[in-house]
Parts: sequence; structure tokens; C-alpha cells
Amino acid sequence: MNAEQKIQILREELRDHNYNYYVLDNPTISDFDFDLKLKELQQLEAAHPELYDPNSPTLRVGGEVTKNFETVAHTYRMYSLDNSYSKEDIEDWEKRIKKQVDGLVEYTCELKYDGASMSLTYENGRLLRAVTRGDGFKGDNVTTNVKTIKSVPLQLKGDYPPLFEIRGEIVLPFAGFEKMNAERIDIGEEPYRNPRNTASGSLKLQDSSEVAKRPLECLLYSLKGERLPIATQFESLEKARQWGFKVPEAAKLAKNIEEVFAFIAYWDVHRHDLPYETDGVVIKVNNLQQQEELGYTAKSPRWAMAYKFKAEQVSTILNEITYQVGRTGAITPVANLQPVELAGTIVKRASLHNADQIAKLDIREGDTVFVEKGGEIIPKIIAVDMKYRNPNSEPTNYITHCPECSTPLVRAEGEAQHYCPNDMGCPPQIIGRIQHYISRKAMDIEGLGGETVALLVKNGLITNYADLYDVTAELVIPLERMAQKSAENLVLGIEASKQIPFERVLFALGIRYVGETVAKKLAKHFKTIDAVANASVEELVSVDEIGERIAQSVVAFFSEEKNRLIIERLKQYGVQLEISAEKLANQTNKLEGNIFVVSGVFAKVSRTELKKLIEDNGGKVSGSISSKTNYVVAGENMGPSKKTKADDLGVAIISEDDFLQMIS
Repeated sequence: MNAEQKIQILREELRDHNYNYYVLDNPTISDFDFDLKLKELQQLEAAHPELYDPNSPTLRVGGEVTKNFETVAHTYRMYSLDNSYSKEDIEDWEKRIKKQVDGLVEYTCELKYDGASMSLTYENGRLLRAVTRGDGFKGDNVTTNVKTIKSVPLQLKGDYPPLFEIRGEIVLPFAGFEKMNAERIDIGEEPYRNPRNTASGSLKLQDSSEVAKRPLECLLYSLKGERLPIATQFESLEKARQWGFKVPEAAKLAKNIEEVFAFIAYWDVHRHDLPYETDGVVIKVNNLQQQEELGYTAKSPRWAMAYKFKAEQVSTILNEITYQVGRTGAITPVANLQPVELAGTIVKRASLHNADQIAKLDIREGDTVFVEKGGEIIPKIIAVDMKYRNPNSEPTNYITHCPECSTPLVRAEGEAQHYCPNDMGCPPQIIGRIQHYISRKAMDIEGLGGETVALLVKNGLITNYADLYDVTAELVIPLERMAQKSAENLVLGIEASKQIPFERVLFALGIRYVGETVAKKLAKHFKTIDAVANASVEELVSVDEIGERIAQSVVAFFSEEKNRLIIERLKQYGVQLEISAEKLANQTNKLEGNIFVVSGVFAKVSRTELKKLIEDNGGKVSGSISSKTNYVVAGENMGPSKKTKADDLGVAIISEDDFLQMIS
């Protein structure tokens, strides 16, 4: 078997496994075996660049940067739907339909998923283009980002038409949304408000590798094209499934309007069991010929109607407002409620976000408040029922001192939240920072969990993460639920953390706004903790994707004498605080001070590899040409607009071979 045959077989196998895992939710191979096959394909493709395929499974990880998203006209307009809120609205709609078409009318009922509307175009079974809804007439080309979504097929299967469009929603499942928010809170960022806006915002991120990290899914529901091999909406859903699309199984064919109402009644209750955000049911005339007869109004199809679920809302008593302290010192006010059932769960607490939100609602202890689930999952107080307010109630005065350590709170100009500045003496901050340090994506210390950290702090054995390296088995054995073996494993886990690479140590330090990605960029640019610690705001901002707020936070962290002392201790214990010699061996400063733009398809290395070579040799990669650009590395099919701009600005255009010669 030659390399080309092997590559084709691996691509087909990986596409099938992707389909089974992300569309059918029925994996037929372990993650380990999948990764082995993917790595084998990556190696073969690297060795045979002439067999490049823009829809290869190896390109799901992203890497391309889009500064400006091209506006594209929709071949078929993307209409909005008329909304209904009652049984009477739907009955009136059915009467209008029956006046305009003859014969039996059936309906397809589908759940209305609340995400970002998307139109995908396929040519000869391959994804050609992905365009946002925009204004319905034209939208943004976000193909590079959509290709990273695993449930979007890059190559179809079966008897697909040569050219067609398919419409759907890009959604963010609740589990993924909660995980993303937990990570943001962990680095001191405001959590995202709801899954829908987060999904929509993800599609306009400039770096597709960042989109690839988000657990987005694509749910499809509508085909558009000429002479498609379908006669009904329900048949189109079945066909789309056969071709490899993720089409929700909840869709149902209703013989009459009574069956439509039964579908609505069922899902008005059971929607809370779904992993996605839903806000209603879409009812469509099933027969496509009848749809054509009914046509469109200026804004909407006459053959479809959206029934919107009423947001579940309950009233309850706000018993008390308490305040939580996060690991960064951020104060979060919490409404402690009289327990009440809402959307299938018992709600006892709701975040009040910050002092401004409390003032806006004029919310007070003892008030009767209206609570609903924002984004179907997060309880939020939306208003106060003033008719039940005690006339003697007093406005809420936001706390002025930390509820844990009594330190006066601070609120920086432009910040929504108050902070406790006593970062070294406030117990939740101490425990939170150490828990972050030992977490899986940071130092990943086996045998040491969050509860054990809290016990170590409360028993006075540690006050910061450097103290962990002084912990012995003898010290921890007396602690609750700690035996000889578990104590030994804890100490071994701490010792093993000394081998964790520098970029993860930098993330583990818990510098505000420095998440995983920022830590990697800082480590790669500065190479040692001393270089990071001594960098000015201007030097930090010069690093790709590092803004003023992050830079100021880094400078503030290292300006604290107590933090520098902890770093010195970590050095003495042997923690990795610089990039290893092995990694440094592959890096040079040959391209230092030069900004490159990469455009086109390359024969010897991939675009991602080329960008890595630029960065490994001290250069900077930019997504767009400006007067600051030094070189454009041009491959096959370089964008004509980029060539024109480079010529106009006098920027040097070099070939792949020219570039490889520069770093050889």
C-alpha cells in the first residue's frame, strides 16, 4: 500500500470515527487509538505535502487567523420566523394555511435551539463555505472557524446532491458552557452570561485554534438548493442524517394540529432534560410543494411558525444577602432564597453579580423577588415584587469590609466588582490560589485535592503554594481522612510536580487574567520567569495577544515583594521556571523584530508549521498586512487583495523557499 492510499484510508477512518463520536454519540474507538491514527495521518501528510486536503481531519485543530471576516451574499435569503405565544395563535395560522392550499396538510415539529444561525454550502460533498445569518441577505464568512467544530462534516457520505446549502444553529451545550465559566472565574474574569451569546461570539474569534478549544456543536434542520431529491421537510431531515449531519432526533411528523399541540406540551416540560438551550418549537408545513404555494411575507415564510416557550418564572422570598470571596479576592454577592422549584430543580441561591446590579434592582433582604433561569440553567433575580415590600425595609448597603478577614474592600475605577486586597491573609484567597496551583491544567499534583488543601491551610501547615514543597508524610498523617499510604502519595505527587514545564507553572501562579493561552505566549516569548518578572508594561504588550490589562496585572504581581520571595523559593525547590534546554535548542533569534504575514498554500510545510517556525525563530505572525509588516510569505493561491496591499505598502513578498533559507 503506497502513502496516498494509506492517507486516504486514514482520512476515511477518522471521518467515520468523528461521525460516530460527535454526531451519533456512539464512539467505536478509544480516544487513545483515535489519537494514534490522527498522529499517523499528520506524519504522512507532513511527508507528502502534495496530497494536501483542506478538509482533512487533521485540520480540525485550527490555527488560521482571520482579522476581517469577508461579507458574503446568501444565495437563498435567510428569513426570520413569525412568533406565537398561544394555542390560539397557532390555530389562526392553520386557518390561513388551509385557505391557501388544497388537500391534507401535515406538519414537521422541531425544537427551536437558541444558538447562532449558520448556512453551510457543500460542493461535491465537501464543505465549501460557512456564513452567518447576518441581516438575512448577507453574512460573514466564518468557514475557518466552523471547520473546527467536530459535528460539522467536512466530507459527506451517501447520495448527496452536487451543490446545496444546509441551515442550522451553532450551539454551546450547557456542560461546556459551565466548564468555560468555571475556567474564567478561576482566572478572575467575569463569567459569560449565556450559552447563545457565547456560541455566537466564538464564531468571530480571530484565532481558529481558540474556537477549536470550545465545545461547540452544529444542529442542522433545513436544506436549500435546486432540484434536491426530497419532497417533504421531514424527509429532508432524514436525508441530512444519512449524509452525515447532526440532525436532532426530537423532530416529529404531525398529521394534524392536535399532534402539534401534543408535541409542544411534551417539550414544554421535557426541554429541561436537554443538553442544549431551547426557547420554543418550530412548526413547518411538511410538503415542500405546499410551502412553495404559501410563499413568504416581506420578513417571514408563511409556511412556518415559531411557538415560544414562556420563560419559567417563580416568586420567592430573599432571606439574606451574603458575600463570597474568590481566589483573586473578587467579592460576589449571593441571594439566599427561600427554596423554590424552578424548571425542574430546587433553587436556593442566585448570584447578584455586583453592587451595581443590587442598586439597579433596589433589592433588599425580605423582598419577594421574581426568579427565572437565564439561558435555561442559571437562576437569576429579574425584579422585586414591590406590592409585598415591607414599608420599613432599608436599602441594601453593600459591604465595605471583607466578610472573611475584615479588610477594607477596594473597587478600581472602571471595575464592576469589589476586591479584598489582603491576598496573603484572607483564607478563601489563600486556599483558592493553592487549589488553582495544584489543579489538573496547572501543576496536576496527584494525591492532593481541594479538601486536603483546605485542611493543610486550616491546620497552619501551609500558607502559600511554595510551602507545599516542605510538606512531609509525617506532617499530614494526623490530618482527618489521611493514612500512611495517602500521605506518601501526596508527597510523591508534590515531588513529581517539579517536572511540570514552565508554561504550566506560569499559569499555576494564579496571576490575574493569565490563563493557559496567555501563559504559553509569555513563556514562549520571555523564556524565563526572571524575564517575565522584569518586563515592563510596554514589553509585555508587544507580545502577540497581550493587552494592557493583562500586562498591568503581570507587572503588579511581580512588583509585590511577597510574590518574588515565593518565586525564589520555587526556584530553590527545583520547580521549572524557564523553558527547557531541549525546547530552547529549537529556537533562535534570527527573525527577531520582524513581522510576517502568511498567505496561500505551501508545499514543504503546512501554514501552521510555517507560523510555528516564525515564532520559534523570534519572529511575530500577523493576520493582516500593515505598514509594520516586514515580509509576506506567499504560497500557491495567495489572496489577490493581500498581494495588492503588500505592493502598495512596499512590503517584501517572499516564497516558501526564501523563508526556509532565512532560518536555515
